Amino acid sequence: MLLLAWLLCIICICKGVRSTGKAVYVTATFPYVMLTILLIRGLTLEGAWKGIVFYLYPDFTKVFDTQVWIDAGTQIFFSYCTALGTMVALGSYNKYHNNFFKQCILISTLNSSTSVYSGFAIFSVLGFMAHQQGVEVSEVAESGPGLVFIAYPKAVTQMPFSTVWAILFFVMILLLGLASQFVCVEGFVTAVVDIFPDYLRRGNRRFWFMIATSAVSFLLGLSMVTRGGIYVFQIFDYYSASGLVLLWIAFFEAFAIGWVYGADRFVNHMQHMIGYEISSWMKLCWKYLTPVLMLVIISGFLINYKPLKYNNTYEYPLWGHAIGWSLALVSMAIIPAYIVYAFLTTEGSLKERIRYLTTPQLELRPEAIAEQSNGHLELTIIK
Repeated sequence: MLLLAWLLCIICICKGVRSTGKAVYVTATFPYVMLTILLIRGLTLEGAWKGIVFYLYPDFTKVFDTQVWIDAGTQIFFSYCTALGTMVALGSYNKYHNNFFKQCILISTLNSSTSVYSGFAIFSVLGFMAHQQGVEVSEVAESGPGLVFIAYPKAVTQMPFSTVWAILFFVMILLLGLASQFVCVEGFVTAVVDIFPDYLRRGNRRFWFMIATSAVSFLLGLSMVTRGGIYVFQIFDYYSASGLVLLWIAFFEAFAIGWVYGADRFVNHMQHMIGYEISSWMKLCWKYLTPVLMLVIISGFLINYKPLKYNNTYEYPLWGHAIGWSLALVSMAIIPAYIVYAFLTTEGSLKERIRYLTTPQLELRPEAIAEQSNGHLELTIIK
């Protein structure tokens, strides 16, 4: 199944962003149909209201649990592809005056609305499951992969015509997984090709690089589909692919935009591209709100750190946590390490190095160069 998923991914993105865009029309829209069918069926089940009430009724004690904030940040970052570089890479294909700001607002609204909508479909079925077993919904509800591959399928088996609902559910999960694969692989390949254009844009080298990326990802995934694969997956998911790592990257991204590149300069360039002014709220987020919020959550996570447990029962050994933190530090340490490397290899006095390293080095797109030559574009770059 894993091999089939990666073969489908290669077929759908082999021609670059053009083929990926066409494939996403199916992988992004069809799950809505499946979700609606499952929601209608779930609401007709006995006990569904118990799951809906559990879903909508807030537990305010969780506000002070830092792990909840970490999980929330992970969900938002993954669903929006924030701090992953994917949106930046794929956004480079847009036209210069594309209204990306409007698109970002639209995507954010649709994304969060979809999360709320899917919650009704999930918890209506969990309410039915809790009713069948005579227990509270909290006892059958799980988070992470346990919800998708254990709790929900178990509830589906208790429905009439369970085979039909199981097929619909896993077809939806397959398409959602493929859509994530398309975007992540295409975003990574695009970014690397942009870094090494002279080498990877010749002949079919981009295609073979995409094949190599998919092959390495497939080999890494093999360790997660064995009988003990869920334990390996949890280590990767908890330490290296989400949570602390994404918050760490998001902090440096916001800091770089707000304070190094300059929020005012960034807003000016955005306004020139989209043709109208944007709210000053965005500058406040880049400069203050986002960096401070990221630091508070990261600090809270480290102060109240809880070792990883699988299914809230199995405690990982010390060497398992060591592997997890090593995976996390690979992504986290590269940012400060490169800052130190760039500072040490740059010539000049201390002041000259800082000034040079914090000065934006822009390579203008042809459209911007043409408008700059006509006097319609002013880029305030420190020389």
